[in-house]
Amino acid sequence: MKFGTLALSPRQAVDDIALCLVFFTRLPLPVFDFRGRSLAAAIWAAPIAGLVVGLIGAIVFATAERFGLAMGPAAALALMATLLTTGCLHEDGLSDVADGFGGGKSRGRKLEIMRDSRIGAYGAAALALSLLVRWSALSEFVDPTQALFALLAA
Repeated sequence: MKFGTLALSPRQAVDDIALCLVFFTRLPLPVFDFRGRSLAAAIWAAPIAGLVVGLIGAIVFATAERFGLAMGPAAALALMATLLTTGCLHEDGLSDVADGFGGGKSRGRKLEIMRDSRIGAYGAAALALSLLVRWSALSEFVDPTQALFALLAA
């Protein structure tokens, strides 16, 4: 299998996809032997992990809508599913960066704030706005198929 200039055996491709799923999600996957493959070498497969996360959110959205929930609650459940699937990895990073750049004056202080596990006002505001924007966008769809494509594209 060849991806651009990257030549992989089918086994390496499966290993890379599994490695990205293990790193970027909290899905209950079996234990894999990655035979020394690094995340850096496997990063080409990160969008595939993203597709899996988006598909899970879309399935939850469609299921909620099928059971008669309005688009707002269906969007909230879809977001919850994606957050649980990723273990809030992106949200943690967003809040760290917002706190660091919002509260730090020097480069060193920004990095110190970003390493701190506590969340500050900038991080909380960034998370709230991020979730609000994603929820409001998803809740505008009138058809689960549109939400499916939006979640997969995101």
